[in-house]
Amino acid sequence: MQLYYHPLYSNLPLPEKHRFPIQKYQRLKTEIEHLGFLPTAFKQPAKARPSQLALCHSEQYINNFLTGNLSDKAIKKMGFPYSAQLVERTLLSVGGSIQAAEEALKNGLTCNLSGGYHHAYSDYGSGFCIFNDLAIAATHLLNTHKAKTVLIFDCDVHQGDGTAQIINQQSHKNIITCSIHCEQNFPRLKQQSDYDFSLPAKSGDDEYIDTLQHALALCVSIHQPDIILYNAGADIYTKDELGLLNVSITGVYERDLFVLDFCKQHNIPLMCGLGGGYQRNLDSLINVHKQLFKAAIDL
Repeated sequence: MQLYYHPLYSNLPLPEKHRFPIQKYQRLKTEIEHLGFLPTAFKQPAKARPSQLALCHSEQYINNFLTGNLSDKAIKKMGFPYSAQLVERTLLSVGGSIQAAEEALKNGLTCNLSGGYHHAYSDYGSGFCIFNDLAIAATHLLNTHKAKTVLIFDCDVHQGDGTAQIINQQSHKNIITCSIHCEQNFPRLKQQSDYDFSLPAKSGDDEYIDTLQHALALCVSIHQPDIILYNAGADIYTKDELGLLNVSITGVYERDLFVLDFCKQHNIPLMCGLGGGYQRNLDSLINVHKQLFKAAIDL
């Protein structure tokens, strides 16, 4: 399992008590190493190019972000204070997802330890998401003829609204969007994915896993994707402070194991993005994200 990671994923100065757990990436890398992943499993990504960002985002938005000309309103909606380090980190995160997707097509299973920025719209950032890395990676694979059909399988607790907006706007018939999320959670106004599975607040393991299995089998049966880009959000966990589901840590592990095993059994390359997760107890948060890598070991 090739893992894409860069120290800048966590090396971003944020105001005290900022809601985004920026240190989780560095801490998770250490925990993954303790699981037995060798240093050679980690690869540093190259930065995404503006031309790659332009596959899914407007030229004006890209230029405003790269040159520091975003409005105060746009920065507030984005959720991060603007800085040169934010620009570097963002380009590395998107580059990591693009390269992980390409690598998955060669070797079957990869993960970008950042990634899953599904609230980014074509012309603005939202909810800690600046550029939509999975939409960009999917479009890149099609445009470079590396894949004919891509499934974006979004299991973050929040709907992949930006992903749906971008793919709908561009009328990509060969990029399939599927979102399994909590109906009552952010964003208040949902976009229309190809497949939306909205779960009520307080849904637990059984309902979640049943929905997951049905959704993935349905999408694969109908569309036969060449690759799946998986948003493995940790915020479905019952103790997540921005999630509203009651999925246990065992349920998170079962979700990740099912997705990984399903793709292995069906010979479908799989690229994973870390997605969201919001707990002030960083050890607890890391443990949720770690279930993905435990599942990979147990395959």
